[in-house]
Amino acid sequence: MEVLRLDHIGIAVESLDDALPFWRDVLGLELAGIEVVEEQKVRVAFLPVGDTEVELLESTHEDGPISKFIERNGGPGIQHLAFRVDDIEEGIAYMKEKGMLMIDENPRYGAGGASIAFVHPKSSGRVLIELSERE
Repeated sequence: MEVLRLDHIGIAVESLDDALPFWRDVLGLELAGIEVVEEQKVRVAFLPVGDTEVELLESTHEDGPISKFIERNGGPGIQHLAFRVDDIEEGIAYMKEKGMLMIDENPRYGAGGASIAFVHPKSSGRVLIELSERE
C-alpha cells in the first residue's frame, strides 16, 4: 500500500447551511458541490484546498455516525482524516497484516465516488482514519 497524499479532512457539522459561511465567505474556499450519501446517512459539502479538501459532514438521520459523533463529543469538530491510497483492497490487507482493527473489512462507496475503508480509532491513537481510492 502506498499513501499518495492527504485526501481530505472530514468535519462533522450540525448544519451545512450554518457552517458554510465560515468556510466559504470568511476563508474564501470555493464550494465544489454537495452530495448525499444515503449509505452513510450523511450530506457532504466539498471545499477544495490545493490538492486536498475539507469535507463538511451533516447527518441526514438522528442515528447516523455524524449525529453520534456530535453527541459523543459535545459538538461539531474534526471527525476523520482520509488518506488517498493507490489500492484500497491492498490497503485494507496491509492494515490487517499490521494488526490494525478495521471498521470496514471490504471497500464501500464513499462521497465523491471514492472506494473507502475506515481504520478503527482503537488502532490509530483515537483518530478515525479513512483510506480512500479514487480514479
